[in-house]
Amino acid sequence: MHPVLVQIGSLKIYSYGVFVAIGFLAALWVSSREIARRGLDREKFLDMGFWVVLSAIVGARLFHVLVYWREYAAAPSEILKLWNGGLVFYGGFIAAMAACALYLRRHRMPFLPVADASALGIPLGLAFGRLGCTSAGCCFGKATTLPWAITFTDPASLAPLNVPLHPTQIYESLAGFAIFGFLYATRDRFRTPGMRFWTMLILYGAARSFLEIFRDDPRGFLGPFSESQVVSAVLIVYAVASILRARSKSVKLSP
Repeated sequence: MHPVLVQIGSLKIYSYGVFVAIGFLAALWVSSREIARRGLDREKFLDMGFWVVLSAIVGARLFHVLVYWREYAAAPSEILKLWNGGLVFYGGFIAAMAACALYLRRHRMPFLPVADASALGIPLGLAFGRLGCTSAGCCFGKATTLPWAITFTDPASLAPLNVPLHPTQIYESLAGFAIFGFLYATRDRFRTPGMRFWTMLILYGAARSFLEIFRDDPRGFLGPFSESQVVSAVLIVYAVASILRARSKSVKLSP
């Protein structure tokens, strides 16, 4: 693919960073419109967005560095080179949710309605971010003979060169767009606070767990499962338990 989007002299603009930025902006724009549609404070949400984005970047990078600590311990200067790829979605997601919860508590805003609005933007932002992974060559897939395999030829790519690979980055990008499309099309059907957010966690967790099977980049593993599969399972269990608890409460409140 094309890790470097534009180069002017020694100045390089990396495709990965551009797509990640587009993803953050798209997620923030879509979610802020949904916040306004729900009658919540859009200005406070946009203010929160700065801290959420910053926390997401730090969390995503920290998770990646911890997984590959041996490599980074030998070359600490590489830790800050975000343009080379290396942002773990779940690390960013967990950090962003923590920052969101703290901000909302401080400003006395309801968590679940804001989480529901954010659930619309998260998969969209992820979809654009994975296009950045495609450009950089990170998160690459296993070798395959399938007709839709992609082959990386740019020496700056992080993927193995001249080998047809599963386009796992594109798989996940398509999954993100599909989840966004579903949640957008059904946005008026989720009446219980938190239901859309929990549904997003289940859909993405299931998709991520399945797509991990096709990846071949070095990752952390816990037994036969990748760390992302383990986190996906935990979030799915949390989401299902939350849905069951919410339904139980609604049944008790029914006359």
